Amino acid sequence: MKTTNQILHLKTILYVLLLFFISCRTNQKKSILEAIIVEVPSTSQKNNHYISNRAPLQPSVLIKLPVGSIDPDGWLKEYLHRQRSGLTGNLGKISAWLQKENNAWLDKDGKGNWGWEEVPYWLKGYANIGYILDDPEMIKEAKIWIDGAINSQKPNGFFGPGFAWESYISEENRTAERLAKKLKKQDYWANMIMLYCLQSYYEYTADERVITLMTNYFKHQLGVPDEDFLSESQYWQRIRAGDNLHSVLWLYNRTGESWLLKLAEKVHRNTAPWSKRDNTLEAIGSPKEIREGMEWPEWYGKLIDWHNVNIAQAFREPAQYYLLSGNKKDLQATYDNFNIIRKYFGQVPGGMYCSDENCRPGYDDPRQGVETCGMVEQMNSDEHLLRITGDIFWADHVENVAFNTYPAAVAPDFKSLRYITSPNMVINDNKNHSPGIDNPGPHLMMNPFSSRCCQHNHAQGWPYFAENLWMATPDNGLAAVIYASSSVTAKVGDGSVVTIKHTSNYPFEDALNFEITLQKSTAFPLYFRIPGWANDAFISLNGEKIDIKLEAGKYLKVNREWSNGDKIQLQLPKKIQVKTWEANHNSVSVNYGPLTFSLKIGENYIKKDSDKTSLHDSKWQKGVNAKEWPSYEIHPTTDWNYGLILNEDPTTSFEIEIKPWPKDNFPFTTASAPIVLKVKAKKIPDWKIDKYGLAGELKDSPINSNEVIETVELIPMGAARLRISAFPVIKKKSKGTD
Repeated sequence: MKTTNQILHLKTILYVLLLFFISCRTNQKKSILEAIIVEVPSTSQKNNHYISNRAPLQPSVLIKLPVGSIDPDGWLKEYLHRQRSGLTGNLGKISAWLQKENNAWLDKDGKGNWGWEEVPYWLKGYANIGYILDDPEMIKEAKIWIDGAINSQKPNGFFGPGFAWESYISEENRTAERLAKKLKKQDYWANMIMLYCLQSYYEYTADERVITLMTNYFKHQLGVPDEDFLSESQYWQRIRAGDNLHSVLWLYNRTGESWLLKLAEKVHRNTAPWSKRDNTLEAIGSPKEIREGMEWPEWYGKLIDWHNVNIAQAFREPAQYYLLSGNKKDLQATYDNFNIIRKYFGQVPGGMYCSDENCRPGYDDPRQGVETCGMVEQMNSDEHLLRITGDIFWADHVENVAFNTYPAAVAPDFKSLRYITSPNMVINDNKNHSPGIDNPGPHLMMNPFSSRCCQHNHAQGWPYFAENLWMATPDNGLAAVIYASSSVTAKVGDGSVVTIKHTSNYPFEDALNFEITLQKSTAFPLYFRIPGWANDAFISLNGEKIDIKLEAGKYLKVNREWSNGDKIQLQLPKKIQVKTWEANHNSVSVNYGPLTFSLKIGENYIKKDSDKTSLHDSKWQKGVNAKEWPSYEIHPTTDWNYGLILNEDPTTSFEIEIKPWPKDNFPFTTASAPIVLKVKAKKIPDWKIDKYGLAGELKDSPINSNEVIETVELIPMGAARLRISAFPVIKKKSKGTD
């Protein structure tokens, strides 16, 4: 039996512990100076540590960190390793366009048989993977091409392959019809891509040669008469000159040279008018079907161009110009462009649109696809627009494309890819599927040499994604804006360096863990994006839930004095959502958080000789052993023509099965998918492969089926290289063995 003194002593200990606990809670609350929900970070301040927009440009909402600041981890790092050992890392040895002999990008006069978009397309991804992985061999190889571009600059400022306008010295030459007929107008398109490469190289090295080259090059562009600048005779440059505009503003923010703003106006003035509605078809060049006499609907003139990559890459130009104009109508034009393509061709899951190479009225079924180029350019555009606007919509969208559409366009070993990938794609072969698919050729198979654009351009997708996971904010803070395991090291607050490590298997898991490393306690704001789908998110600090209602589609801003070892856990609980695509036969798609799900179809990979299945413009270097770079057809080994049976509340129709995380850290295959949904379904016998060798077009749901009820499995869309992602719905009272 305890004595009175023992009881008093025990009470004293408990009282002290209680005071200590209350003190800890009080100190934690005091240390949180601010925890609020915001639409976007405020631009009332300007970041002291990272270059952002100079006046008179619109202030930066989010600021890109220099290449190398973010170290990806988890499945994203595995993706970069696969790129390095796969096609991206080896294209320099096998692609004829990248051979060093007689390459115009390595010639000081810009002359050679090889030298257009392929080198900078590939270098955007290759060099940045080298910087991100700190790979000395890749960095050394990339520098050969960077040095070649820099050393090719001519006295008049032009650099790289092509005609340098040396003949346009006098007004007499400029107006001479005879001379004009002999001269082809300069194509600036490939240089626009190389400028991206130079900017990344400068971020990584601070090599002032880049600033000198860009300054002299842009002085050259400023001196070219408008009638000869971004000429319509060179199609791509006029359509895609938003990339040129981006680079002009990038340089202005570093040098402050006011004449660059005049050039920015000039670039916008001569770019295809993406900011104007109801443009005439004649302004963009008639598609093949118009030349053949097909009647087009009136709305077809609402976009300046309907080529899938042009849209993904160039629709953002008005928003880029908005930084200079300050006119909200310019910003709205980009949102309008985005919505127009999705209204008419984007009634499908996965974030992209059904255009094949070119959008065609009447071809909007989910069996139509999009180029791999279009996917990575859309991701790049989303990242640009996220920085310009801070709008979480763009972060949600880049994840939609990155998690659902893009992974299936590339083989799991990253040694081959498809030109066209569709939301509903049940065969992957080397046959010609035209006119079911827009252009003729073996566009559906996995091939390392097809086509010369996507073969090189796909490389930018994952490294650019990794570079934009974290961004600096105007108030000297950091924002976690796109989610994947990573570490960021950056200056914050008073200039202190912080490292924040994010650990999770997002988007396949709900819990995102962050740990802070600091030399000394430092006050700075830290922002967390709450995705638009995450209605029940909550957050904890050092094991204590922060008492604030998180709002989907907004940011949580936590401003406090952070200490070494602080831990944050953001919970983003996923829920089943079923989306009905009324404009596409009332088909449905199934989402679980940011993941869209596809029918699990058995895949039979059939190896083919790449030299016999490549497109006509695919070219290899001499001596390449094509046997080491095979192509693959993928044929289904299980049935695919299912419609879903949904409950009155469709979200209750699914059983969720969580599987072990794959040992190879790669969740994007049918075998390794860590989440499986099970649902009742029936086959639809009339839904077959059609005369073009494609999945038959959808019919209006609900659909009758007399087949037996089966349980089918759905896996994440990004893991399904054969896929049905837009499903018919079975009529509830259909006959059969119910």
